[in-house]
Amino acid sequence: MPATLDIIPLYATLLDACSSAKTLQNLKRLHCRTIILGISHHDFIRTKLVSSYASCAQLHHANVLFSFATRQPTFLFNTLIRAHASLGLFSHSLFIFHQMLIAGKSIDRYTLPPVLKSCAGLSALRLGRQVHGIVLVNGFALDTTNSNALITMYAKCGDLVNARKVFDEMSVRNQISWSAMMAGYGMNGMFNEVFELFDRMVEVGERPDGVTFTVLLTACSHGGLIERGKEYFEMIERRLGVRPGLEHYTSMVDMLGRVGQVEEAEKLILEMEVEPDEALWGALLGACRIHAKVEVAERVVEKVYNKRRGVASI
Repeated sequence: MPATLDIIPLYATLLDACSSAKTLQNLKRLHCRTIILGISHHDFIRTKLVSSYASCAQLHHANVLFSFATRQPTFLFNTLIRAHASLGLFSHSLFIFHQMLIAGKSIDRYTLPPVLKSCAGLSALRLGRQVHGIVLVNGFALDTTNSNALITMYAKCGDLVNARKVFDEMSVRNQISWSAMMAGYGMNGMFNEVFELFDRMVEVGERPDGVTFTVLLTACSHGGLIERGKEYFEMIERRLGVRPGLEHYTSMVDMLGRVGQVEEAEKLILEMEVEPDEALWGALLGACRIHAKVEVAERVVEKVYNKRRGVASI
C-alpha cells in the first residue's frame, strides 16, 4: 500500500496536465490506470479526476465522480460552477452554487465570477445584486476579477448605472475592466460612451488589447460608423504591433455588409493573412442576402465548397 500511495502525487500531476491541455483521450487512459492501481477512490485523486473531466467539458462524468467524493472542497465546487457556466449551462451553474451554500462551504475569490457570469447569461439582475452583496460581505470588492464580473453582469442585465459605479470605484483596472465597460455601453447602443471611454483608456496609459478593438469595431458596426471603424481597424497594428485577428475581420465584414459595401467586404477577406472560417463567410453571405448581391454570394459558396472538398480529400 505505501508503494501505491507514493504514486498518488505523480498521477495528480499527470491529471493536472490533462486538465490544462484538455486532452480527453489521455485523461481517460489515466483514469483507467488509477482504477487498475486501486487509487481512483482516493479523495485527492477523485478530486483531480472531477476537475479534469470538468475542464474537458465532460460534465456528466465530473458530476458522477463528484457525487461519490467523500471530500468536496471549495475549489471542487468552483471547478464545477465554472465548467457549467463556460458551456452556457447557467441554471446548472447556479444550482451547484446553491448546493455549495447549503453544504456550508467557504467562498473564495474564484467562486463568484462564474456565478455572476451565470446571472448575466440569465439576465437575472435581482440575483446578481444579491451576489454583489456576497462579494462585498466576503471582502472581494477590491479583487479585479470579481469587479470585472460585476461590470459585465450589470451591463448585460441593462443596469449601466451600477456597472459604471463598480468601474469607477475600482482602485486597479486592467484591460478586461475597460473592455467590459465599453462592451456594456456598446450592447446598450451608447456608442459615444464607448469611444469616450476608449480615449480615456489611452490617456491613462492602459494598452488596449484585441478584445478592446473587437468591442470598438462592433460598436462602429452597430452604429453604422464605417469610417471610424476603418480607423480603429488600421489602429490595431499600430497600437498592438500585430496583424488583426479573425474576430476583427469578422467585425469589419459585418460592418461593411450592414451598409451594403459587400464587394469591399469580399475584397477584405481575400486580402486576409489569416484563414477565414465559416462564421466569416456566413457574415458575408448574410450581407449578400440582405442586399441581393447574387454574384458575390455565388463566389462565396464556390470558395466554401471547394475548401470543404479539399479538406475531405485530405
